[in-house]
Amino acid sequence: MDLKVQDMGSGDMARMALPWRERLAAIEALEDAEFDAALVASLERDALSRPLREIRFSTPTFREYETSELKGCSRNAFPAFSVTGSACALDCDHCRGRILEPMIQATTPEMLDAKVRDLVLLQNLQGFLLSGGSNRRNEIKYEKYYRVIENLKRDFPHLKIAIHSALLDEPRARRMEGAGVDTVMMDVIGADETIRDVYHLDRPVEDFEATLAALCTTRMEVVPHIVIGLHYGRLLGEARALDICARHAIHSLVLVVIMPFYAREGTFVTPTTTEVGTILREARARLPDRPVNLGCARPAGMHKRVVDAYAVMAGLDGIAYPADGAAAVAEAIGRPFTQQHACCSIRAGLASVTGGASCAA
Repeated sequence: MDLKVQDMGSGDMARMALPWRERLAAIEALEDAEFDAALVASLERDALSRPLREIRFSTPTFREYETSELKGCSRNAFPAFSVTGSACALDCDHCRGRILEPMIQATTPEMLDAKVRDLVLLQNLQGFLLSGGSNRRNEIKYEKYYRVIENLKRDFPHLKIAIHSALLDEPRARRMEGAGVDTVMMDVIGADETIRDVYHLDRPVEDFEATLAALCTTRMEVVPHIVIGLHYGRLLGEARALDICARHAIHSLVLVVIMPFYAREGTFVTPTTTEVGTILREARARLPDRPVNLGCARPAGMHKRVVDAYAVMAGLDGIAYPADGAAAVAEAIGRPFTQQHACCSIRAGLASVTGGASCAA
């Protein structure tokens, strides 16, 4: 399917002359969606000042995925491993360790080595994410796994390895780099209250910026994450977190949205789609020359469809597990897209396909 604007017929050209809000109204998957008219108009004005770049729809094999527009991949092309299983000492209010549950357990270096090698031989593994639960200081002890990573990179140079760093200092960042990690991710939190109340952690915002600075001294691709609505669904600290990310030589930024169904009942609300869309717009404006992606975690249903539409219109560079309608929005405003069966934080060296896609070879 060719989505290039210059190849459109006369009917398509007429449609492209319509305001964005009218183009959205013609998309079947969004017929019951409610958009903020002022925000849509602002996003359309913003788009006049920059090219409509290709957007990447990421469908890693962390979970089953399929929409009416895009297909998932049944193979473990890019799985996630947890070095702690589902255990996490922080027991943060928003997660409670449940994000770790679908990951493949690799609680010893030997388990990681054996499972990765099996997947390389049996399912054409292209890379993997290494994660785990934190200790009480928001640190993850990966040191005993580095020899395994070194050997895997030696034996399978094509593997792309991403890791959630948690908090660390420059020597530990250098050791991570030396093991052969390609991409490193961390959460950037912009409010001390959120760190204390939601994470149950006695460390200041400055420690998160110091970790980001340490990671940026390495050659790894540094991809910080910001959770929109992390403070019980309220916007608090997102602007400061964006400022922190903009100050450092990061490779790209991933934005996710709080998912209250992981939390104890009644503790979180869901940020409105307009609030989320506004943050997406601000992120694009503050990091105009670096990739900004919408990551895996965000509320489902119509909320997701609207947020994903805002992400396409805001000029974000990628969306993980895009909702129904996202590809149609891209087509409606003239943005070509590709699909890739990998984590949205990793781009280089992985097969992708243009337009609607099936499982990559």
